[in-house]
Amino acid sequence: MNFRIPFSGRGHQFTEEEIGAVVEAMRLANPLTQGAYQAQFQKKFSEYVSTEHSFAVNNATNGLELAAQLCQFESGDEVIIPAHTFTSSAYPFVKAGAKVVWADIDLATRVMSAETISRCVGPRTRALIVPHLYGFAANMPEIMAVARERNIIVVEDAAQALGVSIDGQMAGTFGDLGVYSFHSHKNMTTLGEGGMLVVNRSEWANVIPMLRHNGHCGYPQDREDYWIPAMGNVDVVELNGKSLWPNNYCLGEIECAIGTKLLERADQMNEEKRDRAMIFIDALSDYTELVFHRESSTRHNYHLLVAHVQNGLRDEFMRRMAYHHGIQCVVQYYPLNRYSFYQKLGFGNADVPITDEFFDNMVSFPFNHLLADDQITDIITAARETLDHLRHA
Repeated sequence: MNFRIPFSGRGHQFTEEEIGAVVEAMRLANPLTQGAYQAQFQKKFSEYVSTEHSFAVNNATNGLELAAQLCQFESGDEVIIPAHTFTSSAYPFVKAGAKVVWADIDLATRVMSAETISRCVGPRTRALIVPHLYGFAANMPEIMAVARERNIIVVEDAAQALGVSIDGQMAGTFGDLGVYSFHSHKNMTTLGEGGMLVVNRSEWANVIPMLRHNGHCGYPQDREDYWIPAMGNVDVVELNGKSLWPNNYCLGEIECAIGTKLLERADQMNEEKRDRAMIFIDALSDYTELVFHRESSTRHNYHLLVAHVQNGLRDEFMRRMAYHHGIQCVVQYYPLNRYSFYQKLGFGNADVPITDEFFDNMVSFPFNHLLADDQITDIITAARETLDHLRHA
């Protein structure tokens, strides 16, 4: 079906200056990976989020793969993950040997809380994965207090939360590890794919370059001829007396060049989306059938704009929006325990009633930086008409 306003897979356009940065890198980058542009992007990102160690990766999923390796799970270790999130928040940790314990979310914020996490903590809890879903930062000070009391590793999945902060501290920098995404859907994208891993433990930061790039390293001894015994060394990545398999998760120079440039207006794009979200939410405030999460501060970047639909009207609402108005709304984040994938792995059981309630009655509106003002107005008008129609059906 061709929608008048589709749920776009692209987050924003690029300015001529940003396009120029790509063209310049195409001309000048040598090599096209692991070079000066990567170093610059990592430096600028560290400055942007106020952290010491940032590592560019080819996507956020592989950033989470690295995080999962660094957790060094042993048999029987558990990881707490919300059932309401994207699958790559979970499966890297399953691959690394952890047993999943599904946590519920808070209905008002749609993310985990210290309370929902505490109900899942057990004697074998090794790590906690905290997605800042929809662009809203979970209450990290409270969550970190729970984790530190029990010596639990905290991985922030900040894939959707670039530029989001709590009391001046950026989401993704509270935990031991933080992962950001620059996928095509996100508020800032490095040409479709890309990610960043931030690390708050120096012993982990020291092994990331080898772990990220095939175990490559220098030779420990001086060489009279630079090509003997080989151009470069490959060695085992050692951490805490254990070996880790290397990977190739590097981000190319072109993507790093555009990422560096885009950081200059990341806050502006977030602010523009947040301002639009306030307009959208307030325009529908007299319709109790839609419950939005309204947050006007920098704690939310409104990567996505979602509502909890009341009275069992979700599907009727979406049908009329789609088939009468030509506006494609979607439903997102099928509870992971419901997927046959996780059921086959033995992780089909979950006590997550709020997750079930929210998913079964949620709607996500088309809401990207590409939309023109008149399109936002059209979506609001269509939503009002649809709700009026359902009230009198």
